[in-house]
Amino acid sequence: MLQLLYTSIFGEMALILTLLFKTPLRKLVIIALDRVKRGRGPVVFSTIAATLLVVLTSSLYSIAKIQQRTVEAGIINPTDQVLMSRHMLEASLLGFMLFLSLMIDRLHYYIRELRLLRKAMEVAKKQSRSFEEGKNNSSEEHKALTEEIATLRAEVKKLESECEVKGSKAKAVEAEVEALKKQSEGFLMEYDRLLEDNQNLRSQLEALDQSSSHLDNKKSM
Repeated sequence: MLQLLYTSIFGEMALILTLLFKTPLRKLVIIALDRVKRGRGPVVFSTIAATLLVVLTSSLYSIAKIQQRTVEAGIINPTDQVLMSRHMLEASLLGFMLFLSLMIDRLHYYIRELRLLRKAMEVAKKQSRSFEEGKNNSSEEHKALTEEIATLRAEVKKLESECEVKGSKAKAVEAEVEALKKQSEGFLMEYDRLLEDNQNLRSQLEALDQSSSHLDNKKSM
């Protein structure tokens, strides 16, 4: 019994030292503890812990019974002294073993929580980096869009000025066309008037010719 207790205690101490220092062996121990705590592992360990507590309680009860017997007798029996020392040693080893088991369980829990916390912090850092990169990219895109908008506005102003110049030229051409149209209408009116004058002159000449021919006919008679 004592050899088993000493072996278990030294094994637990080695396991605690393995968990305390960051070595490749610690990862294997953590993986093994993770697997042990799954399924029926917690039930088995709870049963073992309950058995050890029963044995510890029995040892403490035996110690109390020997002490009571010694007080009643008033003399310490060598056999009772040896039994009491053995029970005290067993109770100390059992208590120390249970304490180390609790330490291993808590160390495994806090190491696992620390690993999860580190992973969460890494994910948060990656998200913050991606957010900052996206923010920088968006700011660069915003600057590029602002510059492009400014360029387009300058081009629009240039096109508007060109349109205004062309519009003024078109108005000037329209005014010239109207002036030429009015001038051509005046020329047409003058041409019509000249045609009428020509017709009148022709009719007057024809009338003169007829009167002159009539006079000649009278003279010949």
